[in-house]
Amino acid sequence: MKAIRWAGFSAVFAVLTLGATARAQSRITKTLSLSPGGEFVLNSDQGSVTVSGLRPSGARLVITSNRGQLNKLFEITYIASPGRVQVTVHRRERGGWFNRTNLHIDVAVPSETRLSIQTRGGAIRTSGLRGGETLATSGGSITVSSLDGNLVARTSGGPIRLREVTGNAETKTSGGPIDVGSLEGSLVAQTSGGPIRIDGISGRVDAQTSGGPIEAVFARDDAEGGVLETSGGSIQVALDPTVNLDVDASTSGGNVSTDLPLHREGKISRSTLHGSLGSGGALLRLHTSGGSIHITSRAT
Repeated sequence: MKAIRWAGFSAVFAVLTLGATARAQSRITKTLSLSPGGEFVLNSDQGSVTVSGLRPSGARLVITSNRGQLNKLFEITYIASPGRVQVTVHRRERGGWFNRTNLHIDVAVPSETRLSIQTRGGAIRTSGLRGGETLATSGGSITVSSLDGNLVARTSGGPIRLREVTGNAETKTSGGPIDVGSLEGSLVAQTSGGPIRIDGISGRVDAQTSGGPIEAVFARDDAEGGVLETSGGSIQVALDPTVNLDVDASTSGGNVSTDLPLHREGKISRSTLHGSLGSGGALLRLHTSGGSIHITSRAT
């Protein structure tokens, strides 16, 4: 009999617990006026952010939290006009249990929208937009896909990933890798704590890392050159052998090798290479203090 009573009590307790959990979660939905070609600005004290270009017009926000009474936890302000929407999410209290509050902001806007997103504690993800983006987070990753426009992306604590970007990109992270796939434009990539991988770029590259290797595949006909430099790994570069380009490669901790038809210049050394492809042109400088350098022909 006691076992039966205990089982019944446990079942009731579980139901009440689930109900309390469901009530604790909260959600705010807001639709604001925003025309295609406008600007969306978000400044949040906390939370991850997802932005997608899915709407013909207007901006729709869905803000969710694992705790109840969002309006009591955060002061949320909206300033909207057809050409610009500005949203601010400010924490009313700080420290203690508040640090365990999970917040996510999901945004849908017209694809022709310029973005300015800043969060002090979460990941940022954008997709399907045709406008410039300025993204900054103090504690999370940044992922950008299907962007037609220039990009500035900075994070103090996570990786940066780019896919199918048409435009110039400036990326910087203090704590993670940078991974770029299919970029039609110039790239600035800086990280203090991870490798840099670039798979398909048609523009100048300035890539620097203090904590990992660099791999870069340049697109066909890309003769813009640039600088690839690492203090903690090897460098592997694939080039179009038909372009006109000057190459300056050096390492303090390995060898330099190539299978390209470079016209070598100066003294021949295992740790340095100076030469040119074709008739020469823009300079591609490669340097590492902690690995080897290999320059090869890109796959056709």
